[in-house]
Amino acid sequence: MRTPKVAAALLLLALAGCGVGEAPANAPANGTAPAAADAFPVTVEHKYGTTTIPAKPQRIVTLGLSDQDAVLALGGKPVGAIDWFKERPYGVWPWTDALWGDARPEVVGERDDYNLEKVLALKPDLIVAEYSGMSQQQYDELSKIAPTLGQPKGFADYGAPYQDMTRAIAKAMGATAAADERIKGIEDKFAQVRAAHPRWQGKTIAAIDPSQPGKIVAFADTDPKAAFLEQLGFTVPQAITDAAVAANNNAAELSYERLDLIDTDVIVVLVDDVAAAKQGLGALPTFAALKAFKADKVVYMSYSKPPIGAALSFNTVLSVPWAVDQAVALLPAE
Repeated sequence: MRTPKVAAALLLLALAGCGVGEAPANAPANGTAPAAADAFPVTVEHKYGTTTIPAKPQRIVTLGLSDQDAVLALGGKPVGAIDWFKERPYGVWPWTDALWGDARPEVVGERDDYNLEKVLALKPDLIVAEYSGMSQQQYDELSKIAPTLGQPKGFADYGAPYQDMTRAIAKAMGATAAADERIKGIEDKFAQVRAAHPRWQGKTIAAIDPSQPGKIVAFADTDPKAAFLEQLGFTVPQAITDAAVAANNNAAELSYERLDLIDTDVIVVLVDDVAAAKQGLGALPTFAALKAFKADKVVYMSYSKPPIGAALSFNTVLSVPWAVDQAVALLPAE
């Protein structure tokens, strides 16, 4: 598997737009009895209007990068999904692999290029395209096959929080209470980490990706990766977010001469080849001059081995709690 493709695709998405003892996918995060199912029919609002689902769906096709995670978390198994990375179709990651088991979905297209014949052949009773760039025309065509959920209303494509996407999918599946319990479990997990690491409160942090030649990408607090670190208790400097907003993006592209924007207490480097990144960044005088580098508080998180960076980029109800345990183990204790 050529994992740099995965890292590049995750970075492109960023620029464009539980845990230990975690409960099984069909149970709430606190280990109590499964939540009661909603009554059907249900109606879900989205970017292209409203969709009514007449009965609990049994055959779900997911067309977003990460939509399958919410379906799996709520006890379903999509029969069809999209291939985003070639080597990792439909996102077979550590946080989902066991939930898929042997029931792997049919690949029905690549990214936002859906094969309508393949979708039709699967006879879905629900199509989900929450974390996608689905067009109005595609929505109209897919809606002729089955009830279809478009992107969440009020957000840019690929810009909705996982909580909103999870709740929309849960409503369509008749599992809103289960989704609420899953989300609360994640919020409680973050609260437990903050309580266990009070010295992180107020410490500044920068999440960066140095994979583009001649520049470093620094993620704004609106990006899932930086927002994740803030939920642990750290603070992303406003200057990074301002630079990203000025570029109409979720990240700021910094030349090596402007690394003063990431002169933070801690730096998290998200990259596929950790060894190469350490060597390359350490050889940059402007990076070596940063206080985090001098204090040995530069933390490297791989996109692939283990896929912490991918978990943060996916930013789902399943990947986030998995990433918490991985990231906390790497971050400096103080």
